[in-house]
Amino acid sequence: MHPLAQANTQPLPLPQVDWRAIAPELALLVAGVVLLLVVAFWPKAGRGVLAGLTLAGLAVAAALTAWNWDLERVAFEGAVSLDGITRYARVVLLAVGVLATLMVAQGDTPEGEPDDSPPEQFPLLILALLGMILLAAASDLLVVFIALEILSLSLYVLAGETRRLAAQEAAMKYFLLGAFSSAFLLYGIALCYGATGTTNLLGIARASGDPTGDGTLLLAGVGLLAVGFCFKVSAVPFHMWTPDVYQGTPTPVAAFMAAATKVAGFAVFLRVFAGALGGLVVTWRPAIAAVAVVTMLVGAGLAVVQTDLKRMLAYSSISHAGYLLVGVAAAATVPAGVSASMFYLLVYAFMVMGAFMVVQYVSRLGPADDEAIRERSSLEDYRGLARRHPWAAGLLAVFMLALTGIPPLSGFWAKYYVFLAGIEAGLTWLVVVAVISSVISAFFYLRVLVVAYLQEPVGDAEAETSPGPTRALGLALGLAGLLTVAIGLAPEALISAARSAERILG
Repeated sequence: MHPLAQANTQPLPLPQVDWRAIAPELALLVAGVVLLLVVAFWPKAGRGVLAGLTLAGLAVAAALTAWNWDLERVAFEGAVSLDGITRYARVVLLAVGVLATLMVAQGDTPEGEPDDSPPEQFPLLILALLGMILLAAASDLLVVFIALEILSLSLYVLAGETRRLAAQEAAMKYFLLGAFSSAFLLYGIALCYGATGTTNLLGIARASGDPTGDGTLLLAGVGLLAVGFCFKVSAVPFHMWTPDVYQGTPTPVAAFMAAATKVAGFAVFLRVFAGALGGLVVTWRPAIAAVAVVTMLVGAGLAVVQTDLKRMLAYSSISHAGYLLVGVAAAATVPAGVSASMFYLLVYAFMVMGAFMVVQYVSRLGPADDEAIRERSSLEDYRGLARRHPWAAGLLAVFMLALTGIPPLSGFWAKYYVFLAGIEAGLTWLVVVAVISSVISAFFYLRVLVVAYLQEPVGDAEAETSPGPTRALGLALGLAGLLTVAIGLAPEALISAARSAERILG
């Protein structure tokens, strides 16, 4: 019998289905579908209803995450891992989802103006979270690609959801560059498969230690994988999209992208490079360290000259990606690099989302700087903010000081643990560069506070409108501020929880 005919008579091997392992992801999928149906058949549903359904979906996913907390195994024939990285990333991403939902529920247009954000924001937010959580749990490169596409497609639409010219331009730019990065990633997966005969991370880890394997082909695949991951985490030189997209997209979406995409991106970065490719650390570490250096310095250097707060936060996020790459470089030989990076991601998520929330609050106070953007994010808008809105200015100070790394706020401990892991891994020179970058960063973070506290307001203060009811945004701001301070005062519990992520399965 012909081999093809013989193959057709044999049933395809199907993986054993483990529904419990992906219960939180299933809850998010169901919530996303329900929200899509509600939006389709009840177009007049209020934002409060949609936000409530979204929060209910996140609460169910959180309950299922707690139910699976002690579950530690590899499911779906090695395609999904339930380990410390997965648990920690799920908690952080669900918390980010709650804050983002509150921001979206508030809207970002001034009081009295029509909100041009469509209701599809809510299901897209849930579906993007689904892709991010699946990405953090993926232990097979094909699942990595599928999860990456789920989150990317949702974010492309979220970025251009409004009719604003700047948002549509940002979405198109993000889509085109994202498509290129996906192609690089897919090509890297193909080369890794060609070199090792598998896309499973455990199989790649075993094959990478085989001296008879095709090392050149595998290294080419690893290089292309790194390009795809570096794009998602905004590492230089794959960062070009970040400032334009953060500035052009509505503030809630920019905040969600800044926090959640980094969490998911670095979770899979750690799993692939510190886990599966740990045996090749001598080969890839110099390249990752070099990328970390240019990412920290370019991000901090370009943030100094920005006069728009959203662009400044975008370049700041690039700089923070560099600090996290220090953790990735250390993680292959020092397990503390994994836990320090996961803790950094938790802290960074609350700090950066809080900063974007203040931008959203200020955007509600008056006419936009630019009709294409329809938001107020110029530094001029923050002159004298402490006199007019002391609570908003106070929270802005908390987030800026935390992002700088001033003790005892949470940002200090995030940098401390990552730098400590870098020194333990013998990367002291890289930590010195990170400290220099932190000093440069202090200039642009503190400049915002100088503008808000020491400079006089410009223009007619009477022309400023009332922010209106801001219950959802106020709650989100309060949570972000409280967590930023509380984690700084008592970081031990969360860093101990992050240490469970040091053992990577699959």
